[in-house]
Amino acid sequence: MQSSTVSAQEPAVAQPAPIRRLLSLDTLRGFDMFWIMGGEEIFHVLAKTTGWAWAIFLADQFTHVDWNGFRPYDCIFPLFLFLAGVSTPYSLGSRLAKGDSRSMLARKVITRGLLLVLLGIIYNNGLFNKPIAEMRFGSVLGRIGLAGMFAQLIYLYVQRERARYGIFAGILLLYWALLMLVPVPGYGAGNLTMEGSLVGYVDRLFMPGRLYKVVHDPEGLLSTLPAIGTGLLGVFAGTILRQHGVRDAQKLRQLVLMGVACVVLGWVWNVVFPVNKNLWTSSFVLVAGGWSLLMLSLFYWIIDMQNIRRWTFFFIVIGMNSILIYLAERIIDFEHTAHFLFNGILHFFSEPVQAVGAIVAFLAVKWGFLYFLYKKNTFLRV
Repeated sequence: MQSSTVSAQEPAVAQPAPIRRLLSLDTLRGFDMFWIMGGEEIFHVLAKTTGWAWAIFLADQFTHVDWNGFRPYDCIFPLFLFLAGVSTPYSLGSRLAKGDSRSMLARKVITRGLLLVLLGIIYNNGLFNKPIAEMRFGSVLGRIGLAGMFAQLIYLYVQRERARYGIFAGILLLYWALLMLVPVPGYGAGNLTMEGSLVGYVDRLFMPGRLYKVVHDPEGLLSTLPAIGTGLLGVFAGTILRQHGVRDAQKLRQLVLMGVACVVLGWVWNVVFPVNKNLWTSSFVLVAGGWSLLMLSLFYWIIDMQNIRRWTFFFIVIGMNSILIYLAERIIDFEHTAHFLFNGILHFFSEPVQAVGAIVAFLAVKWGFLYFLYKKNTFLRV
């Protein structure tokens, strides 16, 4: 990993960030990352300090479902993985068209995937701060690294698009079969509780260190399998958008139809295989992926088709350094900086204004940091 100054050349193959010809992708990535970096706290603070019904409702939507079910906030993480998949036909496809070998591209993809796993471990535990038994090895970055890596390898080596769709369907059906048919000692087959699922059992057997929820890790081993499907959905969307000789309206129609079909099929499947983010169930892949497709469709229509772009800059600054700001939260005390700069001003306002203002100041400091890097043409390359 290195910080580099981005020139006008094509972005590195393994980097799912800036793709200039598809502004909606960088904007949507930045929009997604805005909530990850703390944007949802605005609604939580408003709900707590004012008691307004609409604020309470929105704050609830920006929380994860305890187990089965789905809220908008459950889409934040899979959307990021989906967008990494969308960039694949642009980055890898352009390199293949230039004559780069698949083996060379595969090495870069694998290196990036494993590096993200390593960064995820460091993000969770720091450097040499804990004994292995106390470390958590599952991570958001690890899930993005491994699932994105396998999705990209499928794109590289499975050249027929119909075969890729077949692999996608096979992954979801295989995962369903594993969870419903393979018995777990003491719980039997088909148990989808945190303690009794095959996902948690595999994590307890094979994952070193500690699990995030003691008996289960939401970024564990077995649930990486369906996450590959999330990455592949992004690959399918990117392939549609990269089609040559196809009108934008036709591309948009394909994305919308695919998104609606995924959401509907996912909720139908929910009847026998619940939508569950912790288990990353096949039905969850479809529901979260469907909404990701629909959000991409909306951003593509507004930005790339209607050319309404002035509002995008705020999110592009975030989206072009999304992994950097995620990692920086562990190293830089943005909250302390925001308090130092703005607390004196906020002190003159009422408690609700102070609380919301503190969150806005915190986000402003983060954005200012990213803007400085943007102006310097400096982006984190993984």
